[in-house]
Amino acid sequence: MQLVFLGAPGVGKGTQADKVAAQYGSHKISTGDLLREAVRNQTTLGLQAKGYMDQGKLVPDSVVIGLVRAKLADPDYAKGFILDGFPRTVPQAEELGTVLNERGLRLDRVINFKVSREDIVKRLSGRRSCPKCQATYHVDFAPSKKGSLCDRCGEALIQRSDDQREAVETRLRIYEEQTAPLISFYEKKNMLSHLDGAGAVEAVYQNLTKVLAAYKTA
Repeated sequence: MQLVFLGAPGVGKGTQADKVAAQYGSHKISTGDLLREAVRNQTTLGLQAKGYMDQGKLVPDSVVIGLVRAKLADPDYAKGFILDGFPRTVPQAEELGTVLNERGLRLDRVINFKVSREDIVKRLSGRRSCPKCQATYHVDFAPSKKGSLCDRCGEALIQRSDDQREAVETRLRIYEEQTAPLISFYEKKNMLSHLDGAGAVEAVYQNLTKVLAAYKTA
């Protein structure tokens, strides 16, 4: 299947994308992963992206679209993909449509994960991570057994700067400004399904598979 997963930071779309990719044999495409991979491999687009990232600036659409275009050029991805958190704006969605047409591909469905603002803030502001081994925890849902230390390596846990409450509120405000027209964009094309992203991961996944079953191509 060819899918787009939309949703604010913290709704769990990345987790669900991983599960769907495993079940359907699809490839998860995350712009964050694409950017990190391109920078690590020092590709032309990666070096361009790094210049913006090092200055704390947003990577331009042209660079992001270029990375997505390159990934979709891989014949393996024609078998199925899940775009996680991309596109973020209507111009990006329009460019994505152009890229897919060039490849003779189409989107099967766009899933918009919905979680209340209060729950998102709680999810993100409660996250803690280990700077040494990259293990992640949550003060309410998955706390470390060692309190403020990592269970795996004993390193002191940290809260990422973008997970602090003020930063989370800013991220959500920006997302809402960018995504409202994007949701309308796909609704007008009769491609959008809304999905409640609250609750346990497995419960959300079961509901998601029911939605996808109606659109799965043979």
